[in-house]
Amino acid sequence: MSVRRIAVFSVHTSPLAQPGAGDGGGMNVYVRALASALARAGVDCDVYTRTEHPEQPPVVQVERGFRVLHVDAGPREPVPKHELPALVDAFVDAAVDRMRSLEPVDLVHANYWLSGAAAHRVKHALDLPLVATFHTLARVKAEAGIDDDPVLRASTEQEVVACADMMLASTDDERAQLASLYDADPERIEVVPPGVDHTVFSPGDRLRARRRLRLGPGPVLLFAGRIQPLKGLTLAVRCLAALDDPAATLVVVGGPSGADGETELARARALVDVLGLHDRVRFVPPQRHERLVDYYRAADVCVVPSRTESFGLVALEAAACGTPVVASAVGGLRSLVEHGRTGFLVEGRDPADLAEPVARILGDPDLARELGAGAAARSHRYSWSMAAARLRRLYGDLVVRGLVRCD
Repeated sequence: MSVRRIAVFSVHTSPLAQPGAGDGGGMNVYVRALASALARAGVDCDVYTRTEHPEQPPVVQVERGFRVLHVDAGPREPVPKHELPALVDAFVDAAVDRMRSLEPVDLVHANYWLSGAAAHRVKHALDLPLVATFHTLARVKAEAGIDDDPVLRASTEQEVVACADMMLASTDDERAQLASLYDADPERIEVVPPGVDHTVFSPGDRLRARRRLRLGPGPVLLFAGRIQPLKGLTLAVRCLAALDDPAATLVVVGGPSGADGETELARARALVDVLGLHDRVRFVPPQRHERLVDYYRAADVCVVPSRTESFGLVALEAAACGTPVVASAVGGLRSLVEHGRTGFLVEGRDPADLAEPVARILGDPDLARELGAGAAARSHRYSWSMAAARLRRLYGDLVVRGLVRCD
């Protein structure tokens, strides 16, 4: 059966928001890019997100077949993420009213646990199939030593898993985590990797990119993403200190995110001062997504020292630009980085362990070129059009089945 229109829930962050700032990150990129690709594949997407500013219009037509609908739930201003669970009921009521007044949808696709909580209720209110993409999971974060979520998050995820008609995982690892940590039915989990826009992220002239960014000729390490404990910025700073190269610099692109974001940024800046690196670490505010291509092209190495990562879009975008990636051997990064061929995976969190492969790349231009070429070639396994085409087929299969019901 052909699916014509879907409702996409992204409660806590809008696909129109700036990635790398506040709660905006890889999920913003994912929702916007996938909705755009689905629209071009013939599946219209209505993305429901919470109104955060008085001047936001009720509807933003992003492109043909893809629009963002702002839902009034709570104050028309940013609300800390830990306070958003209290606004889920209001979001559901407003979203259901809006959905009943617009063109019918074939299913609801939730992104993140807050959206899952809302979409679960909408499923029962409107008798629609529920698709859930979690992006991160509370129990996976807890295993990595990150415990910064509301107590109800894991139990809410469990409820959504039990009633979701289909769950999307980015990798086989995430599929296994859903099954082992949440007792998810493996037959209702589909692995659909995200993509990368190769018309934007592609190899280019490194010297030209450096001139545009006013970077010197020395080795450049890049850290891109939200600044929060999960992402490991302080480890990237310690990695720079561990390199035996006083000409090497670290460029940090992103802003603080979450309840601990400001504290983590302050911790990183203090560490820079303690280690005497203030002339070698450059903090850059969040950039427009397409602007990141200059930073990827300018870098000799992209470091991704996350404690956990369901996929790792930064690693994929860097690879598409022909930049070797040195990443923690966790989650989706194990699928994206082919050790020794496109970059290196690092076990453990000792700065010396991260610095060793970085130093190998910086000290061996032939190896750097080989890894960069391998990374760019391998990145073509991932595209948003391929993800959308597969998802369109999965949606079609889903809507002809009977709905999963809560126990």
